[in-house]
Amino acid sequence: MSALSLKGPAWVTVRQYRRTLWLALALALFALAVVAGLRIYTAQEPLPMRDGTWIPGADNHGYPKLRAIMEYVSVVTMVLPGVVAAFVAGPMVAREYESGTYQLSLTQSVSPADWLRSKVTVATGFALLAMLAVMGLFWFGRLGVREGWDYHWGQAGTYTATGVTALAQVLAAVAVGALVGQLVRRTLPAMAAAGLVMGVVTLAFNAYRWSILPLERATGSLGADGPFTPSGDHLYMDSGVLTSSGTPFDQAICWNQINAIPGIDGDPERWEKAQEQCYAEHGVTTQYLDYHPASHFWPTQLIETGIVLALAALAAFAAFRVLRARHP
Repeated sequence: MSALSLKGPAWVTVRQYRRTLWLALALALFALAVVAGLRIYTAQEPLPMRDGTWIPGADNHGYPKLRAIMEYVSVVTMVLPGVVAAFVAGPMVAREYESGTYQLSLTQSVSPADWLRSKVTVATGFALLAMLAVMGLFWFGRLGVREGWDYHWGQAGTYTATGVTALAQVLAAVAVGALVGQLVRRTLPAMAAAGLVMGVVTLAFNAYRWSILPLERATGSLGADGPFTPSGDHLYMDSGVLTSSGTPFDQAICWNQINAIPGIDGDPERWEKAQEQCYAEHGVTTQYLDYHPASHFWPTQLIETGIVLALAALAAFAAFRVLRARHP
């Protein structure tokens, strides 16, 4: 047991922020109690099951509350890296420089590298535990609210809370916080800068992660009866029509042309015939749908995780280089 106990600078770091750590634990237990209570309350109502999915009864008032809380939890998984970066950059690093207390640590036979390493190690351990707790909470609550598009694996919150990218993001957050805290050295500006950096990283991946792997395409003839969408679970990305040469065609061309015909708005049959004629004039023969199959989830997760870990390693390396340059 003694081998597992913290010693030296790491022990000091934990002692410094023990109130924050206890508060985080209390919030996690409170959230778990709320979700567990709502799940128990929801189970009181007779809920029909379909393929293991809970469908709410008409008088089930707990179900919408549980869904709303799960949406907040999924948002927390995306926001938590920014919070971690801000806390590491501000209270853990920049405030030490701003108040001059880091000098006291350096007089206690502790090297600058050990001083920063202890803070990064403690922050990393608790940040990973916090993210795992949030992800576990989402998994526990989501068992009862899988129904609905907003819990699809392609949605940003669900994607983050059910994969491994979130863990890489908190590692990057710690490294970014350590780097920004040394560069800025003032608590509030450091917190704002570090939170902004991680916010930009999160938004960038939310916007472009589905461009990492190539899309798959399903096609069907114009006017075909029945859906031509792919079988199995998938993430819709785009749809449209193609010419005989396979080139995407801008449907606005036909829409503008048809809208210019007087009195056609109130006649669906004339509209359909005019559209068919316009498509024939431009050689449009096929409709298409671009999508990501469910099999793209884990490859995308792993590629994104690798990129984020590379950013984390780069930020950590830069943080210790800056420390070495200022405290040789």
